Amino acid sequence: MVLPYGVYRADHVGSFLRPKAVLEARESVASGKSTLEELRKVENEYVAGVVNKQIAAGLRSITDGEFRRAYFHLDFLQHLSGIEIRGQTGLIRPHGFSPPVLAVAGKLGHPKSIQVDDFRFLEQAIKENGGVATTKVCIPSPTMVHFRGGRASIDIEAYPDLDPFFEDLARVYQEELDSLYNAGCRFVQLDDTNLAYLCDPDMRKAAEERNEDLSTLPRKYAELINAAISKRPKDMTIGIHLCRGNYRSKWFASGGYEPVAEVLFKELNVDAYFLEYDDARSGDFKPLRHLPENKVVVLGVMSSKKNTLDNKQEIISRLRQAANVCPKGLDQLCLSHQCGFSSTMEGNELTEEEQWAKIRLEVEIAKEVWGEEISK
Repeated sequence: MVLPYGVYRADHVGSFLRPKAVLEARESVASGKSTLEELRKVENEYVAGVVNKQIAAGLRSITDGEFRRAYFHLDFLQHLSGIEIRGQTGLIRPHGFSPPVLAVAGKLGHPKSIQVDDFRFLEQAIKENGGVATTKVCIPSPTMVHFRGGRASIDIEAYPDLDPFFEDLARVYQEELDSLYNAGCRFVQLDDTNLAYLCDPDMRKAAEERNEDLSTLPRKYAELINAAISKRPKDMTIGIHLCRGNYRSKWFASGGYEPVAEVLFKELNVDAYFLEYDDARSGDFKPLRHLPENKVVVLGVMSSKKNTLDNKQEIISRLRQAANVCPKGLDQLCLSHQCGFSSTMEGNELTEEEQWAKIRLEVEIAKEVWGEEISK
């Protein structure tokens, strides 16, 4: 089968380890020693560099490494009007990480494009590297505004009923996707932890304690995402990445995809799924039986959390195991690491050299499995 535009047999989720200079520049802004304009100059330099490194390593779906973000979701969502960042969520088991929490303090709005300038810079950097790759923009899934806080995090005066809240949330995403499309973007990836978190028994219990109806919540989230992408033109690819947590090589959730599989594959109107499958926490491949014949899964059987190289033959074996479940076999699969290398600015516990060695191995495996042309 022909892969969706922007998806490759050797693919990746999006983030790379932040160079020391970028982290230092961000800290300098936080301490008041330099300006946001000075930070952006540093970011520009290193984004251009990571574009070059991705292409040199054999990747063809190119991101900015998320070098302009501290968190994969907050740095985007805080630009929507009505959104505030407040305090911490409380400790997330099993590793005691306590990220900031979002709150909806007023009516949601999209006062200006969020990613367009970053997209344009990335597009130009790719052209300067020969233009042999696709520009991919990664943005957080709209579910990130709801799941962790639920009803309690949404201002009751702004949204006494949640239906208008979900409608407004879908609308601001429609507006952002429209801005990106008009700027030339044709591939957007939504990063979503929450459908995966709904596979974890403890997180399901916590959601029930927030008075969420787990029999309907996965479908509600699918409806939200579908509404958010409903106005995209036919030549814009939408992928979704499901993540169980990725902070300094640590994870936060476990459980196979079975609780959400039918909704995920049969009701979500995306073109490609980037799924975490790097260890036993992700369950078996049986949920892939629900995959429609016209969609693909970028199978994250390699690990961005470890500093050692994955075993090549084991990865090939797992790809073939998954292919036995998919309706059209290997044609519906691609290969990646389970997540990015730096979902937050701190990054996973490995070096940049180890990171790129892992990417080169991934490309090597993909070529062995699917042939030299990794875009087919």
